[in-house]
Amino acid sequence: METFTVLTGVAAPLARENVDTDLIIPIPRLVTLANVDLGRWAFEALRYHKDGSENLDFVLNQPRYRGASILIAGRNFGCGSSREGAVVAIRRMGIRCVIASSFGDIFFNNCFQNSVLPIALPQEEVDRLMEEARTCTSGAAFAVDLEDREIRTPGQRTVAFEVDPNRRQGLLKGLDPIATTSLRESEIASFQDRDRKARPWIYS
Repeated sequence: METFTVLTGVAAPLARENVDTDLIIPIPRLVTLANVDLGRWAFEALRYHKDGSENLDFVLNQPRYRGASILIAGRNFGCGSSREGAVVAIRRMGIRCVIASSFGDIFFNNCFQNSVLPIALPQEEVDRLMEEARTCTSGAAFAVDLEDREIRTPGQRTVAFEVDPNRRQGLLKGLDPIATTSLRESEIASFQDRDRKARPWIYS
C-alpha cells in the first residue's frame, strides 16, 4: 500500500456512463499478464484500434491528458463483475483518484485496497469538474487533498468530499485493512478479555 495525502496532477474527463470492469480490463488479460503489466491494457477496447495503434479520440491518449493521475468519470463507474484487476489496471497506468457520481460497489471497495481514492460527488458537481478539466489550460493541475477532504481546481474552486474515516486513515498511512485492524490490537485484546469472562464457554 502506498500513502495518499495530497495528489496533484492532471484530471482527465471520461464522460462515458456504466464503464464496467470488463471494459477497464478484459478477462483474457488477467489470465495471461502479471499485475505489473496490466496498466498497458487498461481500457484496451477504447484505447487501441484493432491493429494495435492508439485511438487518439480516447481521452487518455490525447496529449493534454496523457499521464493523468485523476479520472473524472461517468456514473456507475466500475460496475459489472467483481475483479480487483480492474483497479490494479488503472493504478498501473497512473490513475490514483477516480471521481464520479456513483460506482460499482465492489470496485469502490477494491480501490481502497490498492491505494486508489474513489470520490463520490453529486452529478452536477461531477459535470462542473469535467467541464473544468476540458477547458482549463493544458497541463493545469487539480489537487485532491485527503487530509483536508477537498478538491482544489485550476479555476480556484474548492470542492469538499466525504470518505469513510477508517479508510481515510488507511490511505493516509498506507495501511491495508489487516494492518489497519492491527492498530487496534489493544482494543481487541480488551474486548476478548471481557468476553472471555462473560462467555467462557465460547473459548473452551
